[in-house]
Amino acid sequence: MVSVAYVALGSNLGKREGAVLGAARALGGGGAVRLLGLSSLYESPALGIPGAPPFINAVAEVASLLPPLDLLERLQAIEANSGRTGGHWQSREIDLDLIAVGNQVVAGDRLTLPHPRFHERAFVLIPLREVAAGFVCPRTGRRIDDLAAALSAPGGVVRVSGRSLAMRG
Repeated sequence: MVSVAYVALGSNLGKREGAVLGAARALGGGGAVRLLGLSSLYESPALGIPGAPPFINAVAEVASLLPPLDLLERLQAIEANSGRTGGHWQSREIDLDLIAVGNQVVAGDRLTLPHPRFHERAFVLIPLREVAAGFVCPRTGRRIDDLAAALSAPGGVVRVSGRSLAMRG
């Protein structure tokens, strides 16, 4: 069964835009996962990493035949193949977070869906709203516009590149 999934992409080391676009291409490059859309690219401060360079962020919408845990493993493989060395709360070449898979709610040791903190992060909500204006959180039933309005501030998130430019080299 095909599920629509949303993946947050981010990079704050090296060629940040190239890393995000390369990860989006890799994500949609296999038969079981197809890239449906990619948001504009946004720059945001490195959350929880004082003095670190800012991140370039985007959200990809994909059609996936994979179960959520297998999709997560694919994201982790893309991170490893892209040279990711940083862990949580560290600068990194690429960071891929599985935000939601269809209407599934999962609470496991390796995976929680929807992502437990996506609704707190402007750098996820702003590009998510761009690719999925009708998104409704499967856990809370809240619409993307309500989630974005609940943010206290946009968190310094600035659009740096439009979608028409995003999928070019």
